[in-house]
Amino acid sequence: MAPALLAWHARHGRHDLPWQRNPTPYRVWVSEIMLQQTQVATVIGYFDRFMQRFPDPATLAAAPLDEVLHLWSGLGYYSRARNLHRAAQLVMTDHGGELPAAAATLATLPGIGRSTAAAIRALSAGECAAILDGNVRRVLARYFAVAGVTSQRAVQERLWELAEACTPGHDVAVYTQAIMDLGATICVRRRPLCPACPLEQGCSARRSGRQHELPTARPRVARRTRSVVMLLARQADGSVLLERRAERGVWGGLWCPPQFPSIEAARLFAETRLAAAEVEPQSRTIIRHAFTHFQLEISPLLASCTGWSGVMDGPPVLWYNPAKPERLGLPAPVSALIQSLS
Repeated sequence: MAPALLAWHARHGRHDLPWQRNPTPYRVWVSEIMLQQTQVATVIGYFDRFMQRFPDPATLAAAPLDEVLHLWSGLGYYSRARNLHRAAQLVMTDHGGELPAAAATLATLPGIGRSTAAAIRALSAGECAAILDGNVRRVLARYFAVAGVTSQRAVQERLWELAEACTPGHDVAVYTQAIMDLGATICVRRRPLCPACPLEQGCSARRSGRQHELPTARPRVARRTRSVVMLLARQADGSVLLERRAERGVWGGLWCPPQFPSIEAARLFAETRLAAAEVEPQSRTIIRHAFTHFQLEISPLLASCTGWSGVMDGPPVLWYNPAKPERLGLPAPVSALIQSLS
């Protein structure tokens, strides 16, 4: 596989991505975390802005989490940002400010793991370390006709064996980028572009006509719907009440308007916790936002008030003025909703 992939990458691979310029372990690490479950085209802008603000582990570790989440807003899967921030702090306190050189030690940092650690070492240092991200799993499963859901332990172990066997002892950085590029652009999940693939002749799935069946798809689970009422409480200056969400769960660690299971619960909160609250008679148009495993339906309920009434308890809260925005982590749908009020 390696010679064919290296030759293909020289002609057709991606060579000028931002993290490929000066591929330090830190830059590669940030890019690999951002690229998890996110397309390259989306990541490029985020990566450039992140590097401008956090050019090294020390800057990232010293920054408030809110600022890290602010620059992550819109990328989704926010646990990645929290893990990145926490790992940078551990790099400073436990590893002298440098990412560990050993892949096994790297893999112990929050959010990294075996494949990401190998990618960091391979792409930044040319170390012979095999990776197994989603793109590579798909290429190997098809090329060697490995059946079974890739999350199953036996299937994963087989794919790791193949990944290690196929990784060459030279040009590892180029090979690693090549196999990732192939999975992202040619050996794609649906309708793979087999005639353009440098591995077509040796691909077991292609020869048996099973390229559309492999890797084996996970059993489909019906996507459930979760409905919430979001109370948009505003003061006269346009500031909106936000609360920080718990780190675990949807939009963990980000700031959102208070959420309630019903309009009645939202009204009770407004009447008992806000001063001079006036709540609209009904919620506004439902906003739908799709997550991996469920769809969230948000019913915005608008209220005006003059501030707090009594003592607030529960999660941290603040008044956020979109006319003078703070650097906070706001989910993209929430940011759009707040902007629509002005």
